[in-house]
Amino acid sequence: MIDYLNSLNAPATLKDSMLYSISAGGKRLRPILALAVMESFQKDPEFVLDAACAIEFVHTYSLIHDDLPSMDNDDYRRGKLTSHKVFGEAQAILAGDALLTESFSMVTENVFLNAEQKVRLLSVLSRAAGAEGMVGGQVEDLEGENKELSLKELESIHEKKTGKMLECSVLTGGIAADATEGELLALQLYARHIGIAFQIQDDILDITGNQDELGKPIGSDEANLKTTYPKLLGLDGAQKEMENHIRISLEHLGKINRNTGILASIADYIIKRNH
Repeated sequence: MIDYLNSLNAPATLKDSMLYSISAGGKRLRPILALAVMESFQKDPEFVLDAACAIEFVHTYSLIHDDLPSMDNDDYRRGKLTSHKVFGEAQAILAGDALLTESFSMVTENVFLNAEQKVRLLSVLSRAAGAEGMVGGQVEDLEGENKELSLKELESIHEKKTGKMLECSVLTGGIAADATEGELLALQLYARHIGIAFQIQDDILDITGNQDELGKPIGSDEANLKTTYPKLLGLDGAQKEMENHIRISLEHLGKINRNTGILASIADYIIKRNH
């Protein structure tokens, strides 16, 4: 990812701001999922590496924009000052825009994928990131501030805001690995439920975690008057809800007659992580 950004013939300030956010670390869960699917299907992960990095570009763009004063107004991300605190709001917005659009170039320039695979991957990525996916979820999240949401409404937000990009990750690996339609559906449902579980754990950690481990302030959900799973269900109830979604995700994973142990391990990591 860094080599790709360094190769761009772009203004130095723009490249610096893009590199700042993409180099900030993080779990890299989305590209890892794409690579893990390739491993499960006994395919060379390198074939999908560029497309996996493209997904991380989209995820990073979304974090830059989420942190803006007009959104979540966060000063720290991944243990570092957020992009707008370092480069200013205008430059942060442009860095996010550039990461989003460069992600599509990374997919189209992948030499290991055929034309049909590239078109399908671009369709999956754009839908996951767009109005019916991540961006739509962010809008619902903003509109839900200062409101008492139902569990169904909260789940809808996070299926879009978090789940769709995780679905995109496993579908990217599956498409590159020539998975059957049945296998793709099972992967998609696996990712949908680990996405909800991931968000529930985020909500729990926003109460029980600490800033040094999380790399961002805790208590931001309460400060922004957001409905969370612990607020609706209590901490114990939220924990049980998370475990239920992991159980369902593994049931869908079990429908795939492949060596999916690494994907099961990722599901286990989601409920045990502390950041």
